[in-house]
Amino acid sequence: MAKEKEKKEESFMIKLSTLIVDKRKGFYLIFIMLILFSVASMNKVKVNNDLTSYLPGTTETRIGLDLMEEQFTTYGTARVMVCNVTYQEAEEIAERLEGLEGVNMLTFDESEEHYHDMEALFELTFDVEKSDGAAQERLNAVLEELAGYDVYYTSDIGQEERDADDLNRDMVLILMLAGVVIVAVLLFTSTTYAEIPVFLATFIVAAILNKGSNFIFGTISFVTDSIAVVLQLALAVDYAIILCHRFMEEHEDKDAREAVIVALSKAIPEISSSSLTTVSGMVAMMFMQFRIGYDMGIVLAKAIVLSLISVFFLMPGLLLTFARAIDNSHHRSFVPKITAVGRFCVLTRFIIPPVFVAVVIVAALISGKTNYVYDVNALEANKMSENKFSVTMVNREFGTINQLAVMVPCGDYEREGQVLRALEAMEEVDSCMGLANIEAMDGYLLTGQLSPREFAELIDMDIEVADLLYSAYAVDHSNFGALLNGVHEYKVPLIDMFLFIYDQKEAGNVTLDDELEETLTDAYSQISIARDQLLGDTHSRFVLELSVPAEGEETYEALQRIRETVARYYAYDDIVLAGNSTSNKDLSDSFGMDNTIITVLTALFVMIILLFTFQSAGLPVLLVLSIQGSIWMNFSLPYLTGESVYFLGYLVVSAIQMGATIDYAIVITSRYMELKTYMPIKEAIVETLNQAFPTIVTSGSMLVAAGFIISNTSSNAVVAAIGLALGRGTLTSILLVLLVLPQTLLMGDILIEKTAFTLKRETLKPLPAGGRIRMSGHIRGYVNGVIDGEFTGVIDGEMGAVVRARDSVERVDRGGRTVGGELPQLEAVGLEDDEEALSNEGDLSAPEEILAEEGLHTSGAAPDEKEETYGQEKQTAYREDSRRDERKEAQDHEKM
Repeated sequence: MAKEKEKKEESFMIKLSTLIVDKRKGFYLIFIMLILFSVASMNKVKVNNDLTSYLPGTTETRIGLDLMEEQFTTYGTARVMVCNVTYQEAEEIAERLEGLEGVNMLTFDESEEHYHDMEALFELTFDVEKSDGAAQERLNAVLEELAGYDVYYTSDIGQEERDADDLNRDMVLILMLAGVVIVAVLLFTSTTYAEIPVFLATFIVAAILNKGSNFIFGTISFVTDSIAVVLQLALAVDYAIILCHRFMEEHEDKDAREAVIVALSKAIPEISSSSLTTVSGMVAMMFMQFRIGYDMGIVLAKAIVLSLISVFFLMPGLLLTFARAIDNSHHRSFVPKITAVGRFCVLTRFIIPPVFVAVVIVAALISGKTNYVYDVNALEANKMSENKFSVTMVNREFGTINQLAVMVPCGDYEREGQVLRALEAMEEVDSCMGLANIEAMDGYLLTGQLSPREFAELIDMDIEVADLLYSAYAVDHSNFGALLNGVHEYKVPLIDMFLFIYDQKEAGNVTLDDELEETLTDAYSQISIARDQLLGDTHSRFVLELSVPAEGEETYEALQRIRETVARYYAYDDIVLAGNSTSNKDLSDSFGMDNTIITVLTALFVMIILLFTFQSAGLPVLLVLSIQGSIWMNFSLPYLTGESVYFLGYLVVSAIQMGATIDYAIVITSRYMELKTYMPIKEAIVETLNQAFPTIVTSGSMLVAAGFIISNTSSNAVVAAIGLALGRGTLTSILLVLLVLPQTLLMGDILIEKTAFTLKRETLKPLPAGGRIRMSGHIRGYVNGVIDGEFTGVIDGEMGAVVRARDSVERVDRGGRTVGGELPQLEAVGLEDDEEALSNEGDLSAPEEILAEEGLHTSGAAPDEKEETYGQEKQTAYREDSRRDERKEAQDHEKM
């Protein structure tokens, strides 16, 4: 039954592969249509540059931002610095700017906060919201007025657009550099020149499909948009390499069409299983509380899936199309053998693992002490755009402003005034503004209570008219008690009275003389600006400027004291705080949970996959701990160098590093587990490194290069921080996989064997050590060279190999006649028992002289540097010898 099921599965894969290859022109057409659709869809994808929008809806910052967006108007503002001007020149500039259309307010004085060292700072507020297109026109007019001066500015107007433009320019350069690196790596690691166009076409199509299909999400973050393409290329290159290598192997004895079909049928399950660990890392990010993790995780997971689709359905046709060019463009591989590294691993197998364990423990402790930052403004990229340089110059000379919005239920101006006075008295608060502390006219506060006489004197109005207006106000607000008690003693907040009179004038119920109407109109304009910014339907807003940094324990303690101060006048749950500092605190609070989610889920997903892949309980633990150790080492380096790490870089790179670079450990382990079945483990680990190094150096160098290119090319500090952590982390993983994992496998071999289990046990039987046999089935071992694959035919020579019990094997003579019956079956129940099975047969083990001739030593000693190990060159030589022997045998047979 099992044999029939396997045949059905193989038959299905062959049929599917045949369909894909034979209908390649149809698939070309489908991909062309998808490319055109994706290119058209790219413009439909919106890029979100606001990280705070990804905060969970339950965080106080998100609640506060939503409340402010619903109830308050945020006018466009700008801080403009003019250098190399005297104070008198600065005053003249201030007058000119104040007279520009749309400038509602300009703040400038002789204090150090606005003028020092021939540098003047003008703080402007415009008459339109920052999101209004007219706000950019107002800002442009200011910059045009200052043409000819040395000017730097920072503004919330159009900042997202400027950041997006910078990022787009960066991405052009990043992709160009990444393309050069990818081509260079492929040239270095490939064996034919013509396979490079196949790789590039596959990569580019997958990238276009992923970028265009982002329209299904509507909006993606600027972080995802900027790094997804490069990461997709670096993460998915393995899949194309696996298929190409399979094709090259099959093409040695098959025509191009058959070779592509067989290669694809074998590569689909292999590539699919390989992609699971990478996808699991992306899926783990989707569980983060900070929803940018979901944004990045789902886009990158989609990128992997689309890369698989391109490799499975496009690349086979391209390989067949380019088959002749591939055959004619062979060159030797430039990837060196790393036998010396293998010998080093064998010699240090009892030294490196204990040292590594100690280093990992220290790294885990140190990485926890690394200073993680949450404020984007605390980061600086290696490259600085003109826009970023302008902002940096202003902040460097006149400092940054740390604003905090405090929102409380509205309707009680007197209580608001008490809160504002309490806040102004706090050491952490530089300034505080609310309706209840804004001076309106002649020393009266905007919310001050005025009687009719006081109001009449303030705006130079007849007392009788003021009495009538106050009576009308009382009636409008159903305050009839004020009329009964006498309107002379009735007091109304100044802001409310101004707004009431203006509304009545606009309705035609009140007629004022020209001078009074002008006074009222000017006052209304200023009052409206204040009201729109500070008074909502249900809440009043206080705007504070804090003297503490944007983040840190000192800041978080200050936020708590501010809340407690306001709580003396309002219910604790009615108070809402929002600003950069609260955002940073929310991110800090979620970081611990998100870190746990990423670490646990990625490790769990990867361990489950490895458990079924290697059928050993101990091996997944060793591999995951190796990569987790590289993660801890990666993020302990900043602590040792005194640098800070952006929290998002840690979360994202941890997931990618575990999900992607674990593949390097899998490659090493898979080769080792296979090779040790028919050679000593010391020799197996040396040969493993030689065989696995080309794959690791190809994929790994691309991911390392991608990270460092992003870090050094992007002017966006967040993107650059993620790139740096990714490049450094991948490099750490590669070094550990090559220099630590081999020793760990050697030292932990007993643990691996003791914890091994078999889901479906496979009985094996050994081949004779010499003679001539005919077989049909799967053979693994060596016959003057390593053989591992499906084989139907005759083998003649020295052998040290095993086959499955269900495979047909019989001795034959030179004439092809059967000699004797089936070979005896040994109780070898799994690949791990191969060596024992061979040793039980006595003379079936490979003789010492044969092993020595092939560059192997049964004693386990490291081979001499000049000796060759099993590898591609030996296998090629063996194939040529075998073909020469077959031709000679055919000639002898004809003579007979």
